[in-house]
Amino acid sequence: MRLFTRDEANALLPKIRPLVDELWEKRRELAIVQLEYEMRAVPRGHAPGIGERRDEIVRLIERIEHFGCIVKDIDLGLIDFPSIRAGRTIYLCWRAGEPEIEYWHDLEGGFSARRPLA
Repeated sequence: MRLFTRDEANALLPKIRPLVDELWEKRRELAIVQLEYEMRAVPRGHAPGIGERRDEIVRLIERIEHFGCIVKDIDLGLIDFPSIRAGRTIYLCWRAGEPEIEYWHDLEGGFSARRPLA
């Protein structure tokens, strides 16, 4: 597991932001296609395009996680970066729309357990 300093994680944000934006777009496209098929009462196994869009979403998550960070919540755009704080492993936590990484939480905690870094 790669460990990040705050500066290292912040330096990756310009690469991660557009991938999160693309992930949101693919999620939106998938939701539209699923809704269209539901409205037409097409059986799940006969709905072309859904599998391909899901595969695109998986590939985007893999591209983001290739940097060493973890996609925690697609809808919120939550990305965690493993780090060390006071001698223990924690997550630096970034949410899409935030200018930089300003929060952290324990490995067991989540978004609701975020605490300011400063």
